[in-house]
Amino acid sequence: MADKNREKWMARFQVRLALQPGVDRAVVLQAVKEVTAHCADTGEHPQAAFGDPDAYAVQAAARLVPADRVARTKRHNAVADAFGSALKRAGDIAGL
Repeated sequence: MADKNREKWMARFQVRLALQPGVDRAVVLQAVKEVTAHCADTGEHPQAAFGDPDAYAVQAAARLVPADRVARTKRHNAVADAFGSALKRAGDIAGL
């Protein structure tokens, strides 16, 4: 049962981490390696060591992703969102 809970915590952590601005595969792998190593060394469950997986994902991203990459990703996402909204409005106007 403990292994199943550990797997669920790790899966949720990875998904939430991957959704943070600027996070790439290397950041996810580094964070997972850190959590796994800590838990192996201490015997702690990740919930006990790091708390809520969603909150820890935000903390890990803030620590591991350079601020300029976060800002660049947020700008890119804002442009993409604006473009998507414009396309939707154009489709609505055209009746598509």
